[in-house]
Amino acid sequence: MGIVSSVFAGKRYAVLGLARSGLATVECLHASGARVLAWDTREDAREAVAGKAEIADPLSVDLSGYDGVVVSPGVPLNRHPIAEHARSFGVPVIGDIELFALARPTLPAHKVVGITGTNGKSTTTALVHHIIETAGIPTRMGGNIGLPILGQEPLPAGGIYVLELSSYQIDLTFSLDCDVAVLLNITPDHLDRYDGFEGYCASKARLFAMQSTGRKAVIALDDDNTRAIAAGVSAVTGIHATDILSVDQARWPALQGPHNAQNVAVARAVAQSLSISEAIIEQGLQTYAALPHRMQRVAERNGVLWINDSKATNAASTAPALAAYPPVNGKPRIHWIVGGLAKTDHLDECVPYYPNIKAAYTIGEAGHRYAALLAPHMPVDDSEMLTAAVRRAARVAEPGDVVLLSPACASFDQFRDYEARGDAFVHCVEALDECEDASDA
Repeated sequence: MGIVSSVFAGKRYAVLGLARSGLATVECLHASGARVLAWDTREDAREAVAGKAEIADPLSVDLSGYDGVVVSPGVPLNRHPIAEHARSFGVPVIGDIELFALARPTLPAHKVVGITGTNGKSTTTALVHHIIETAGIPTRMGGNIGLPILGQEPLPAGGIYVLELSSYQIDLTFSLDCDVAVLLNITPDHLDRYDGFEGYCASKARLFAMQSTGRKAVIALDDDNTRAIAAGVSAVTGIHATDILSVDQARWPALQGPHNAQNVAVARAVAQSLSISEAIIEQGLQTYAALPHRMQRVAERNGVLWINDSKATNAASTAPALAAYPPVNGKPRIHWIVGGLAKTDHLDECVPYYPNIKAAYTIGEAGHRYAALLAPHMPVDDSEMLTAAVRRAARVAEPGDVVLLSPACASFDQFRDYEARGDAFVHCVEALDECEDASDA
């Protein structure tokens, strides 16, 4: 059983979208005594909530008297008719994080850390959660990572919820008063959902606008956009990636590269704000294990390191991965698998790290375009498919080289999501070992 709260008893909600967070939302509201209407285009999803919710499309329903329409963060509010439909009845469109915020007064006393930014959210969220666990403090991790927060058991008194928050989730949240609110970085992303880049930045800034007086804010001051937001927030703890020394970073095996320096600096500042000792923070940094699909070490075969960085869905998040493996003795060593469903027609953020790349292997919808873009700078194999890219990189990679899947693109051209793409990469690498074993038999 997940979160149950008396605050929802007798109220009425519509839930649009019955994936993981939608299902958890229906369970929470039903168990709390709310009346629920639910809808998903998938018949199996609708069947999963039968008996707990009335089944109907909210777009076809008079929403008078409803307390909210709960939508998935994936619903584009700037284009989907549900936003205008709900507005016509004066009903707010909210997300599961807003329901969690509304339930907080009925839960045992706790704290909430909310973490947003364009890149590094998942790693920083998992790292903060790990440090809190290392300190022996009860904690739950949710939001845009792991299990839906409404579907998890409430924490005992003194616990800390750590939430990764995308801009989409913040857009659907109005009452989340984070004890510690965190901003990592802001680069152009998801602009199809906003009125320009300024609208995207404004979405991130709302995390701090929801805080009450006396709450804490931790903001990385490494780009102009975060600095602009920090200027409007009181009592900011500002950090820089350069606060982390390379000699220290060497002690933390799963936190290498310049992007992780920022993640560590932020996580350390958050832990300090929670009064966690430096000794425990250091222990947490040393014992942290990388998340799947984010600079995940998959294998080392014949002296070649294979890295799954499928979660890098834009050039800004790929650039640090390329920076993490500089040339050795003047020789580049990265075999870069790049491509998918492009968010932009350029890879500008990656350009400074082209000297680190031994060869590129382009895949997916953007493959041909990126092959032409990269060809003047490095050898390029227009592989088209991930399986072909893995096989071709395996043929030419030498001991000391790194084969890096860091696509700088979304996955939806060839895969369900970045996780499916990363899993496919892992399976391809494992298949190389199987082929090698068969040839040795």
